[in-house]
Amino acid sequence: MSDTLEITSKKESKKRLYDYQLADLKRIFDVFDSAPDNYNLLYQLPTGGGKTVIFSEIVRQYIKKHQKKVVILTHRIELCKQTSKVLHGFGVNNKIINSKVKELPDQDQYECFVAMVETLNNRLNDGKLNLEDIGLVIIDEAHYNSFRKLFKFFDNCFILGVTATPLSSNIKLPMKDNYKELIVGDNISTLIKNGFLASAEIYNYDVSLNTLKIGINGDYTVKSSEALYTNAAMQGKLLFAYEELSKGKKTLIFNNGINTSKEVYYTFKRAGYDIRHLDNTSSKQDRKEILKWFKNTPNGILTSVSILTTGFDEPSVESIILNRATRSLTLYFQMIGRGSRIFNDKSKFTVIDLGNNAVRFGPWSQPVDWQHIFKNPDFYLENLRNDEDIEREFVYKMPESLRKRFKKNPNDDFDIKAEYKKVIREGRKSMQAIENSIAQHSELVIANSEDVFEARELAKLLHDDICYRIKQYCYCIMNSTKNYKDWLLEEYTRKLRLSFNGKF
Repeated sequence: MSDTLEITSKKESKKRLYDYQLADLKRIFDVFDSAPDNYNLLYQLPTGGGKTVIFSEIVRQYIKKHQKKVVILTHRIELCKQTSKVLHGFGVNNKIINSKVKELPDQDQYECFVAMVETLNNRLNDGKLNLEDIGLVIIDEAHYNSFRKLFKFFDNCFILGVTATPLSSNIKLPMKDNYKELIVGDNISTLIKNGFLASAEIYNYDVSLNTLKIGINGDYTVKSSEALYTNAAMQGKLLFAYEELSKGKKTLIFNNGINTSKEVYYTFKRAGYDIRHLDNTSSKQDRKEILKWFKNTPNGILTSVSILTTGFDEPSVESIILNRATRSLTLYFQMIGRGSRIFNDKSKFTVIDLGNNAVRFGPWSQPVDWQHIFKNPDFYLENLRNDEDIEREFVYKMPESLRKRFKKNPNDDFDIKAEYKKVIREGRKSMQAIENSIAQHSELVIANSEDVFEARELAKLLHDDICYRIKQYCYCIMNSTKNYKDWLLEEYTRKLRLSFNGKF
């Protein structure tokens, strides 16, 4: 962080650009100098890397050098306000074009305009607003396709798209069709190593996603997600995971569906935790109050749907829970990125993954070949790991808090696949492997119980382990129907409970 550039605005507030940001600025301006005036360039930098700071300095330098005006496009009003504020910090006199702005009789007084896509599109289409002398258009969160409709209004302008994930939100509209070139900034692992981002400690829980349906947008449907994530078993798993890894930490929970988020709210409220719920139907006042509460509550829990993936910056977040599955790489990075900001002495944060997302996309800090994805988005999306393969390869490990409950005989490494192979070699029926598994679980519970009532309570804590063993057994016998698994789980649980009779 030795090379820095300090910008002093008209208000004397200082902004500091670091060496990696300066290097990217040079690469971008090299393209400005060599490419045609109507060139389309895309720039990638991870969430938390300072994209707004970088393009604000680009605006400042561009205006000074070219004596032309700049338009910055965003898709949310919160991003408009944040961007405008940062621009003022760089001494750039700018105006927000929101729904209240119908005309611009005073546009000569401004060097830069920050506008929401839909608002500007409406104004330009109805002919009531005419932006003059624009040379540069910057598109924030450029992976969204809503920006494309505005390109026709800026045919003769240099367009700079900025994103953390240069992968279109619509597989049928690849970004390479609208941008000639991609500049890739430092990756997440480099930013962590150099102290610009916090590192993520990711914990995966086994979740069966075979009931989820994929919609026309390529991601899991809200309806099928709600059916899975609102059920009692998944709510219980969520609460257990929170208490295991994030209790007492400021926690942000992401869901796919308003009903799921509300169910999460009630589940945590009943358990005595301080939690709030937020979705896109919340009023502006409610949202403002809830976000203020979250900022000022050290152990606060905020459960939400969609709206906090962009345009939300709360560096004090210590834990992220992905209480959903997604097939969107962009959304995966956005959700985890909400916890990656450096704050006081925070250098790491917790991620609880309840949707097999980290296995599907790879670890959050793993380097990504963005150039390859930009040029070959179809190849990338078609080769995403499918859920069945992910589930097959999952290996259950007893959480540390459970291991402590079974400390007198913590033998939880029973391998159902190996047991299946063993009984088959011995010429016995495959079901013997399940009987042997029940016997091992019974010994584990009895060794750590004082009476049959405690044994039954302890047996409930083995639910995830039992489900995992049954799933692996079903793979072995090539019978993975839901009805058979449900019957086997019921039978397993019944026999395990009966095994305690007469043992105390």
